[in-house]
Parts: sequence; C-alpha cells; structure tokens
Amino acid sequence: MLRLELPYPPTINHYYLHTSNGVILGAKGKNYRRDAIIMLHKHKGHFDISKRLNVVINVFPPDKRKRDIDNLTKCLLDSLQYAGIYVDDSQIDWLTIIRRNQVPNGCVQIWVSELDCEL
Repeated sequence: MLRLELPYPPTINHYYLHTSNGVILGAKGKNYRRDAIIMLHKHKGHFDISKRLNVVINVFPPDKRKRDIDNLTKCLLDSLQYAGIYVDDSQIDWLTIIRRNQVPNGCVQIWVSELDCEL
C-alpha cells in the first residue's frame, strides 16, 4: 500500500480551458501536475500495468463552501499517473472518495493499493 498526501487540487471546472483550438490543460492543472510530479518522484513506478488498483481519497476541504467532491478526481488521478505512481488510471477498479473535516488550505490523502480480489 502506498500512502500519499497532496495539496487540495483544482476541480475539473478549473483543470481544463476551452479554447477555439479545442480543450487544453489550464494553468492550474499544469501547475498542480508539475507540483505532484515533484512531490511524488520517490514513488515513481510503484505499480506496473498488470496490477489492478484500489484507490481511497480522503478530501479535506480548505473552507466551508459547498463542493462536489467528484470534481476533484480527474486532476488527482491524472496527476498520479503523470507522476508515475501507476502506468494508467484505467488500472483503477475500486475508487472511494470520502469528505473529511475542513483544514486550512485543504489537502487530500490518497491510499493506493493492489486490488486483492476479483470483482
């Protein structure tokens, strides 16, 4: 099992930009991905493509605003992939997201493990 902690991610609403040339990764998405790669470099290559994964995300919001926690997953899972934690986020068969208490600046705690049973 791998336990990771990252800053609170941008939501899908701020992850991409819609331009006349199509949809591109926005500045917030690029910055978050870059920071995740730097923070997680020591865990690179932890899971290979043959492994099916279980991911648990504990979300600690930065404030009391109403939020859709499912809007965080795209940025988080892509960032873990680009940081090299796993080869592709299609390896994830079981995904759990839990909203926790508010903390200053917000953060996410992520547990990634091999799935130990067939679904």
